[in-house]
Amino acid sequence: MTLLDPTNQPLEEWRPGVMTRMLVSARTGAQTLCVFEQFCAPGTGAPTHTHTVEEVLTVLAGTAEIWVGAVHHTATAGHCVVIPPHIPHGFRNTGPATLHMQAIIAAAIFEATFEATQETRRRWAPD
Repeated sequence: MTLLDPTNQPLEEWRPGVMTRMLVSARTGAQTLCVFEQFCAPGTGAPTHTHTVEEVLTVLAGTAEIWVGAVHHTATAGHCVVIPPHIPHGFRNTGPATLHMQAIIAAAIFEATFEATQETRRRWAPD
């Protein structure tokens, strides 16, 4: 068992207006999960991308437009969406305040392929 203190985890700027805090990953000893928070300024979020594994997005605070394939949802605090593997999805902050999201991915190393670039990005792999 590992006791993790999220306040000890640094915030990383993934893109302008989007700060990310890793909670659980291969770096923290996880074998099959990646859990992280994102704080998104109004109008920002995650562009359309895919994962090879299932993901759960939960709105912790604020208002988001979340899309999964062609289906768009407006989500507020407490709403979550389960995203199947290989399905294009993304979200953006549609409210006036910071959007606070939590993401859980069924892999200990974050990998995403972004639609606009077809580039696969990896994060939080063991050193």
